[in-house]
Amino acid sequence: MGGRFRKKYGRYWQLYVFLILPVIYFVIFQYWPMFGLQIAFKKFSIAKGVWGSPWVGLKYFRKFLTAYQFRNVLVNTLTLSFYSLLASFPFPILFALVLNVIEKPRLKKTIQTITYMPHFISVVVLVGMIMQVFHPLIGVYGYVMRTLTGSMPKDLFADPQAFPHLYVWSGVWQNFGYNSIIYIAALTSVPSELHEAAEVDGASRFQRVLHIDFPALLPTITIMLILRMGHIMSIGFEKTYLMQNSLNLSKSEIISTFVYKIGLGSGASNDYSYSTAIGMFNSVVNLLLISAVNWVSGKISENSLW
Repeated sequence: MGGRFRKKYGRYWQLYVFLILPVIYFVIFQYWPMFGLQIAFKKFSIAKGVWGSPWVGLKYFRKFLTAYQFRNVLVNTLTLSFYSLLASFPFPILFALVLNVIEKPRLKKTIQTITYMPHFISVVVLVGMIMQVFHPLIGVYGYVMRTLTGSMPKDLFADPQAFPHLYVWSGVWQNFGYNSIIYIAALTSVPSELHEAAEVDGASRFQRVLHIDFPALLPTITIMLILRMGHIMSIGFEKTYLMQNSLNLSKSEIISTFVYKIGLGSGASNDYSYSTAIGMFNSVVNLLLISAVNWVSGKISENSLW
């Protein structure tokens, strides 16, 4: 047994050495924190510690499910998640298909560089840019609206109904170029002989995209959709919190910002057990969603994560 192990793994031991740091990272920052999940079932006290705090069962889960904020927070989270999914998911696919049609390498690389750049803008800078552009007095939005209407436009950041649109479409602009990388990579694996044969048979460029390129992307699209469904309940906290204010709170309060305020943003009244219970509820729902979508995908196609 030992000889077979050394023969199988000893030959490439350098590669396994490279795995040590990633494994340590995941153990420390991904698996070890799971130890603290038990405080969701305890009345946690810093003085008593995790083990010394008394058990309270499902008290904090019931507290969240019966809280008056529960419905609004859940609806806002699901609304932003599905809106983001419907708006942002098709754009990288369409962009990759269009970019793949371009035959001039220099033009293609220029477009790729320009569209990738917004992804590397920090969230703080991005929100600052949004606030400047859509400022009713000094922003481009305010200037255009005053020119067209002759009156001062309303402040979009003070309008709860405008919040989802600002959040989602700024995200689409920032990430569609970068998110297209995996689809562009998938298109490079399409044999050029297929396009040449289709062109000889009289197929137009659109027909080749429709019947050759798009089917080649379907497995990748399916996997990416499954992975996205696993994050439906987990909207980015930073951007939402930075765009949030007391005037748009009815539409901008989501689970992640609610957890932050309960667990860390309440000063002396921080409730770590309650916030942990909400976070655990969020993770369990995500797990159920990704499992269900993966099962459905496996039934109707040959593509699934497991």
